[in-house]
Amino acid sequence: MTIEKVQAVDTPIKYKRIMLKMSGEVLMGNKEFGLDSDTVKRVAVDIKEAVDLGVEVCVVVGAGNIFRGVSGASEGMDRTTADYMGMLGIVINALGLQNALEHIGIDTRVQSAINMDSVCEPYIRRRAIRHLSKGRVVIFAAGTGNPYFTTDTAGALRASEMDCDAIFKGTKVDGVYSADPMKDPDAKHFERISYIDVLVKDLKVMDATAISLARENNIPIIVFSVKEKGSFARVVKSEGKFTIVTN
Repeated sequence: MTIEKVQAVDTPIKYKRIMLKMSGEVLMGNKEFGLDSDTVKRVAVDIKEAVDLGVEVCVVVGAGNIFRGVSGASEGMDRTTADYMGMLGIVINALGLQNALEHIGIDTRVQSAINMDSVCEPYIRRRAIRHLSKGRVVIFAAGTGNPYFTTDTAGALRASEMDCDAIFKGTKVDGVYSADPMKDPDAKHFERISYIDVLVKDLKVMDATAISLARENNIPIIVFSVKEKGSFARVVKSEGKFTIVTN
């Protein structure tokens, strides 16, 4: 789907301001480590298609393609140190995505929960909201700025602070299933499921803290496959296959 076609479709948009939450592995493409430039460019184009629909977009991305704090801790590293290293990896991914977005004409700001004045802005809620209202994409980096909290929780927290209408969780699969569809061909796809069922059935949509925070603030979570080109804009228009997690 070309950007021009997306702009031409007169489809009511349900969500005006949204949080896009992606894992760092998404930006890795087919590589075993780091950033794949073609994949980052493709994700940037997908975000541009959503912006062209008139949607305000903010982004939280993980750092699993660079460093995982939990993995570092499991190998004997101090957990707090490992988590801070993971936060630095998130900043690297955020700057890479910013660069790709600005190359295709999208004004973008990176705000870090850890002060890094030489490369990005500090996280300031009112400034971030102003950026969004001006049509800029805001990428929130360094998680919550605290160890022991995942980027899922950071995504739910920032979505709550930004008064987002929904959290779009981009994954490898096109929604929530009763089991891993990659391993179980009989896994059932859910079109809609409650926060409580996700927690009780331990469906691994997001971590429990993130799910609880979204539930408390009544922010629906839309789970879709970010691997498919153009899928983000399609799901924003309520097209394609996805799952809604809500009350």
